[in-house]
Amino acid sequence: MVTEVLRVQAETSVPRTLRWRICGTLTWVTIAAALAVLIVYPLTWLVIRALSAAGTVGGFTFANFVTAFTTERYLMAIRNSLILATSVGLLDLVIAVPMAWAVVRTDMPLKGLIRASVIGAFITPGFLGAIAWTLLASPRAGWLNKGWMAVTGAGSGVINVYSMAGLAFIVSLYTYPYAFLFTSTSFELMSSEMEDAAAILGARTWRIMRAVTVPLVLPGIAAGFIMAFLEAMADLGAPLLISVPARFQVITTQLFQFFEFPSKVEVAAAYSLPLLLVTGGLLFLQRRLLARKTFATLTGKGAAQRTIRLGPWRYAALAWCLAVATLSLFLPGLTLLSAATAKAWARGWGLHNFTLDNFRFILFEHPTTPGAILNSFVFSTAAATAAVLIAFMTAYIVNRRLVRGGWVLGYVAMMPYVIPGIVLAIGFLAAYTRPPFALYGTAWIMIFAFTSRFLPIAYTNSDAALKNIHPELEDAARIAGAGRFITLSEVTLPLIKRGILAGWLLVLIAGLRELSTAIFLFSANTKVMSTVLIDLSEEGDFERLAALGIIMFVLTLGLVLVGYAIVGQRILTRTE
Repeated sequence: MVTEVLRVQAETSVPRTLRWRICGTLTWVTIAAALAVLIVYPLTWLVIRALSAAGTVGGFTFANFVTAFTTERYLMAIRNSLILATSVGLLDLVIAVPMAWAVVRTDMPLKGLIRASVIGAFITPGFLGAIAWTLLASPRAGWLNKGWMAVTGAGSGVINVYSMAGLAFIVSLYTYPYAFLFTSTSFELMSSEMEDAAAILGARTWRIMRAVTVPLVLPGIAAGFIMAFLEAMADLGAPLLISVPARFQVITTQLFQFFEFPSKVEVAAAYSLPLLLVTGGLLFLQRRLLARKTFATLTGKGAAQRTIRLGPWRYAALAWCLAVATLSLFLPGLTLLSAATAKAWARGWGLHNFTLDNFRFILFEHPTTPGAILNSFVFSTAAATAAVLIAFMTAYIVNRRLVRGGWVLGYVAMMPYVIPGIVLAIGFLAAYTRPPFALYGTAWIMIFAFTSRFLPIAYTNSDAALKNIHPELEDAARIAGAGRFITLSEVTLPLIKRGILAGWLLVLIAGLRELSTAIFLFSANTKVMSTVLIDLSEEGDFERLAALGIIMFVLTLGLVLVGYAIVGQRILTRTE
């Protein structure tokens, strides 16, 4: 009898196993095709255009590289980018390391407020912060400079935001959350036992921090510097608003100018490839630093931490944190709100200058912004949905090893993580402006670009969620007779739905504020909020520009709060 049962099971299990393999192969092929369209095809065309003669495709030449890296003004832009990125990275460490230490390790008051301010700076697009600081610190019309001239009687302001120093200052205010994230995580993982041993030997608090604490968290600090460096190198919005009026270029603005008439697509492609290599190399170094985890002591993550009591110095630490929060969030936010509710922003604050007409005009009467707001949501929602579907199936194939070589899909899905948005946009321009995929000017190219740009966010969430689900749960369902797709829908997805939804929200948030890819790919009918903000800035319509900026920030903040309610306070760390 037992033998008969085993025989029947064997006969019925072979077709089922075959069906699973066929379904797995079809899924693998479908996901591989999607990743090829979204990532491999654009990058391939980026290389082809970089090696093609101007106006042709396929004529092999290195002339574009020669032009890109022997022309003085192009080399000057590279030098300026290196100066900017290095300055931003160092400034971010000066800002973030003391903040992270004070928030995680000390008895400083108002820690919740400081964490909230860091999140606020994190979700504020850099170009929106740059707009606020042009209102505050432009040489003659900026409110801070006007106040200085009114008080001192000077003929000019004391702050010039249109400079390299001004640009580095602004970019650092909106990239320091990256350094804060890595450094605070390192502090949280570090045990207090070595610090306690130093204290027993007579070392004071500041000596302990310098000689013990900082060396232990050095990998996290280095990782934060690298991330800030890369963000500054790849940033387009703030330099477009600051460096171009100041008459100096960085790599991203130079790439942008390559597409002015007459366009130099081939030179732009050649010019962008080293940026891709630098980004990939530094991110690889960052991952190696974090993988070493030299900030973790032998006692491990579960070791107890002692809160360091600063005495009166805790108020000095709080003052530093509040100063950073004021410069990055509170002051620019109030400035944008004041300009958005002003009849004319140059008249300053006052009831005589108060109006809500700018919001009404932006939402209902402006010829572009209502459609741009709708486009932002449509494109971002579609991209988030596509990214989550592709990312989940990719992560499932990789984690459950459905097919041989499935791990390759995981690497391809993470490739956009090392591709600056502006480089990816140039790849999409090279790939999708000709048959068989002539998508330029359509909504599809925006959706595809957003999906590709933020696919690593969705993949990271799906991969982490699946790693927390033991395969034995799925095996039990299949032994009970459920097929693989029934098991997926009835067992796996209900267990990881919060992680999947978190990934969807994060891609949606990122899409709503994306500029670097959108500004290259939009057309008259596919404008989004970020591109309209740049248009309004060029027109000098700062009141309505500020109103749209406030709307964008409120929408983003609302989505972040939804994510907090679903996932908890660690949702924003999932973007890394």
